[in-house]
Amino acid sequence: MSAATGIGSWPGDDAEEYAEAVRVVLGEVPDLPYLPELPGRGAPAGMAGRAVAMVADLGFDLQPAGWRLTDRPGIDHRRARSLLAQDLDVLEEQAQDVRGSFKIQVAGPWTLAASVEKPRGDKVLSDHGARRELAQALAEGLATHVADVRRRVAAERVVVQVDEPALAAVLAGAIPTASGFGRHRVVHPPEASAALEWVLAAAGPDPWVHSCAAGVPWQLLRGAGARGLSADFSVLTAADMDVLAEALEAGETLALGVVPSLEPETVPDAKTLTERVLRWLDMLGLDPESVLERLVITPSCGLAGASPAWARRATELCREVATNLNG
Repeated sequence: MSAATGIGSWPGDDAEEYAEAVRVVLGEVPDLPYLPELPGRGAPAGMAGRAVAMVADLGFDLQPAGWRLTDRPGIDHRRARSLLAQDLDVLEEQAQDVRGSFKIQVAGPWTLAASVEKPRGDKVLSDHGARRELAQALAEGLATHVADVRRRVAAERVVVQVDEPALAAVLAGAIPTASGFGRHRVVHPPEASAALEWVLAAAGPDPWVHSCAAGVPWQLLRGAGARGLSADFSVLTAADMDVLAEALEAGETLALGVVPSLEPETVPDAKTLTERVLRWLDMLGLDPESVLERLVITPSCGLAGASPAWARRATELCREVATNLNG
């Protein structure tokens, strides 16, 4: 049976809107609800801030250029940890009836290395030892976070979605240096895979990797241990689609982003979106009945930039498309 879920981020900038986001998610995508993220609350609640809050044994503070490694946690690092703990408290209070599956999200090691600076400046990405240390600390902290979620939510299955929007740029040597005049060196696939392996192993038995960027190395992600791939349907190439079809046939999960994450001028209806998915499956020679239980419908990317009304409607559309696919 096909399910629906979201990518993670949601519009809003205060505690009341966070509680409402949790209510909407639990109500609209009950087959695979997730822990919402409200980056509108500032850097401590953004993608990197969430990951920083989980990283074990490293300190960070917030500089004008973004997060930086430090000897001890700064005030914004402590704020990031506090927000995550508060969000988990809200979830625990509202998710008492969740029993099946539940999803959480965390920035991946390469997106984090491309976002965080070393103590003396420039990205962690520029230093082989620093990026290795950060990836291992992220893996250790993620394992602790997953255990905390399992204590709070009685779900039988916890899916961990590792967000890697910067991975394609890291592999292509396209991440700018601090000066903006140069680019960091290419990270070679074996090293990229090794860091991902540590984090995906810490995620437990159901690790996914999400990116709504173009040029994602899907086969590398599968080789690193991803058992679910989450993609924006609109940016996929024919080669991407072949890898995703192969993953579905191999018993892995595909989360397909078919609902626009920002409200379009012409809003598609669930029937049109359903037909698009079915045509895609037919083009790839996949029997819908044989893969539906591993096909998840999502928005094309996160919903932080959407209006609250569209975030809710996009989530409803995902559920309606999944329902249609199930016949």
